[in-house]
Amino acid sequence: MSRQRLPVIVGFGGINPAGRSSGHHAYSRMVHSAMPQALRERTFASLAQLMQLETAAGNEQYILDHTLVRRIETNHFDVDSVSWNRRFPTQSNGNPVNFDIKTQYLPDEIPPDWVVTPTSDSHANVQIVGQQNFLLPTHREFEVKAAGQLPTGFEPGTLYASRSHPRGLQMMIYGASDALGSMGIDFETILQHVPVDEVSVYAGSAMGQLDSAGTGGLIKSRYNGMKVTSKYCPLGLAEMPADFVNAYVLGSMGATGASLGACASFLYNLRHGIQDIRSGRARVAFVGSSEAPITPEVMEGYMAMGALATDKNLRLLDGLPDSQAPDHRRACRPFAENCGFTIAESAQMVVLFDDQLAMELGATVFAAATDVFVNADGHKKSISGPGVGNYITMAKAVAAARAVVGEKALRTGGMVQAHGTGTIQNRITESRIISETAKAFGIEHWPVAAMKSYLGHTLGSASGDQITSTLGIWRHGWVPGIHSIDEVAEDVNQDRLQLSPDHQQTDTESLQYSIINSKGFGGNNATATLLSPTVARRMLQMRYSDNEWTSWRHANEAVRERQQQYDDDMIAGKQMPIYKFDHGVLGDDDVQMDAHELRIADKKVVLDLESPYDDMRID
Repeated sequence: MSRQRLPVIVGFGGINPAGRSSGHHAYSRMVHSAMPQALRERTFASLAQLMQLETAAGNEQYILDHTLVRRIETNHFDVDSVSWNRRFPTQSNGNPVNFDIKTQYLPDEIPPDWVVTPTSDSHANVQIVGQQNFLLPTHREFEVKAAGQLPTGFEPGTLYASRSHPRGLQMMIYGASDALGSMGIDFETILQHVPVDEVSVYAGSAMGQLDSAGTGGLIKSRYNGMKVTSKYCPLGLAEMPADFVNAYVLGSMGATGASLGACASFLYNLRHGIQDIRSGRARVAFVGSSEAPITPEVMEGYMAMGALATDKNLRLLDGLPDSQAPDHRRACRPFAENCGFTIAESAQMVVLFDDQLAMELGATVFAAATDVFVNADGHKKSISGPGVGNYITMAKAVAAARAVVGEKALRTGGMVQAHGTGTIQNRITESRIISETAKAFGIEHWPVAAMKSYLGHTLGSASGDQITSTLGIWRHGWVPGIHSIDEVAEDVNQDRLQLSPDHQQTDTESLQYSIINSKGFGGNNATATLLSPTVARRMLQMRYSDNEWTSWRHANEAVRERQQQYDDDMIAGKQMPIYKFDHGVLGDDDVQMDAHELRIADKKVVLDLESPYDDMRID
């Protein structure tokens, strides 16, 4: 195979129930008990800033209690009193139903059983004979009371002029800004080295924006007697996270869009970014996802499938009486006796450079993202049931790791970030797939992490959470334990796997690769191969000269200083999300074009393209 550019992760950011991703703070929150005191204090300080606390000191327990999976808080909705409309059929039984009403509220078409008599210029009396169906606003207790929520007090829309943005898009603005800051390299500096059309942005949402500011508002407004606004439809689109990053953060004019693969969507988009870098179509790729599904309507849909962990079933698992509330912090229990997943919100973004650009700019290399494999299940009995496609993606991802690190490192120097949803089907099928893959490749003791035990299931963003936590493992050396479980279920295949409720310490130099596994309804399977920063740097040293490597190290020292300053500023509350509304908007007058190049303002796009089909040229 010909020489290809190596996609390396040079920045990452976002927000999830564990906190801010950059600086490895979200990861550190999950393994805080294993962190040295200084790092633990720094992560608490980061969370205190997010949660609008004056200081972390004295608030440590509050911070722990109000992060990760927990009882749903009222900023989302009141789980004890959820609004809904109950059908209310009436029957007059010979005596008309009689009421007065303002004429402006009368229906445009009066039902045939209604007798309407004006009583004034503005009011009328209505008599209904026979049967009439009404919708009666009422309230009910919600059956699911746990979710993975952003840290209490953190509202991304308050940090910039969010106007009527859905929550998922607010989170994406924050996540993209965080990823940019984490690089230690200004975006304008990047554009001095990269043509404007060689920056890709792939980001989306599996569910779209379904809260009341997006598609949820579009669907519910008329039903609830409210007006539909012009914002609902466009802001509800599933690819809107990419559009927001382009329009209001980067001002990018490269490839853009979203590839949807249900809960594997982040990896679907990562695949596009990797392909762009490897092929040379782009030198920079921003890959992300944002999901804000904590709404009664979305959760009701998953609950109707029997997919969510209800309070009733959690009590049955733990043998609790009906009067006792379950431990909502342990609602999601991957690979243990469980009863469903726990929904959650998250926005994550990673930044890829090609290897040459990373060397030129002195970028910090957090990992190499070499491959994502996507395969379907074939014919299925149930659209929501798992199938065999994941065997293919897992095997290919492991084979891709072997092709770089070799047999010995493959067998002793890797780990798996499992999809690990917390459902019965997942614990059985995914553990078997991982175990059989280990057997086929001669792997004896494969550490397996399951981030959803901390974060819940963030749907399309889930594999973004898995990736950013993996970067934390390579930095600090602890594989997070599946903390919400006491023991692994008997029907889980543990052969050759290390599944543990306890954190597992690892040697960051020896841990050379990570397999990121993700599955989605519909038969969408995706598995990615990540190589550690140690391996990535060794690969770069093989490709570049000693002088080039020395130049990169010197340049990287300044980059690392800026990265540290960014993290310090974030903890101090000095950094706000980037939001450039009505900024640098270009029009027709900014475009100049001839047959060889196109110029937009000061940006150049080359039009002298070579045919990749030289052997079939007909000119």
